[in-house]
Amino acid sequence: MVETETFVPEAIAEIEEEIGDANAVIALSGGVDSSVAAALAYEAIGDRLTPVYVDTGLMRKGETAQIEETFDYMESLRVVDAKDRFLEALSGVTDPEEKRSVIGEQFIREFEREAKDADADFLVQGTIYPDRIESEGGIKSHHNVGGLPDVVDFEGIVEPVRDLYKDEVREVARHLGLEEIVAERMPFPGPGLAVRVIGEVTEEKLEVAREACHVVEEELEEYEPWQALAAVIGKATGVKGDNRVHGWVVSVRSVDSRDGMTARAQEIDWETLQRIQSRITGTNENVARVVYDVTHKPPATIEYE
Repeated sequence: MVETETFVPEAIAEIEEEIGDANAVIALSGGVDSSVAAALAYEAIGDRLTPVYVDTGLMRKGETAQIEETFDYMESLRVVDAKDRFLEALSGVTDPEEKRSVIGEQFIREFEREAKDADADFLVQGTIYPDRIESEGGIKSHHNVGGLPDVVDFEGIVEPVRDLYKDEVREVARHLGLEEIVAERMPFPGPGLAVRVIGEVTEEKLEVAREACHVVEEELEEYEPWQALAAVIGKATGVKGDNRVHGWVVSVRSVDSRDGMTARAQEIDWETLQRIQSRITGTNENVARVVYDVTHKPPATIEYE
């Protein structure tokens, strides 16, 4: 485990050295990784840091409102509505790696625009060690590592928690006194719901995934999963009332893990699973069936793409 008493001052000193007297923007998603990176960077350079939250349209239900409420103490927080730009960039894209690449480039372009307005030369982001392992090992490209474009208009990218696992980042968050809603928040992928939608990303599929994920997180809270989610994985025939429907198939996934490198599918009782499927199919007329994913990591990954 990380020695927080040593890590924190060393990380702050490293940020000070890398950024010097310049300004920086921090890619703030509201998750624990970027929040810890933001707290460390703020300690290092103070008001020369501009937090930027980009609403990609790929976020969880109520995400933007929660970010604005949680980080309202940051007067310089910028909330960027980029939904249309992300969906346009993803139009027609079906390959998982290409999705991640498109999202990574779009993120960078958003931050470049905000950095120019803030006269910032550096980008700070919450890349962690598993992101690097999976990207460099060819498992999947994380949008903030393998998904980055070749040309980036920043003097440097600063990654203060790049050598930490998720559980270590949480330790640092607690040491820094971050709120529990941030320190203990369930992981959410940087590319958002785009990797919980198999194939092309459309507004319809995103809305199904968004509502289904909300149901799953609510219903499985008592199980205290490391990560719980729902994904739109295809279409199948179903019956609603007296009518045949060819609707979406939603896969529910809930896992235990220490650091995300390996994971075990949770055993969920039948009554809970039936309640989940009833809520998901009952509130969305375009969902034909719900399945539960029992696959561990490996051989599967936690997310679907």
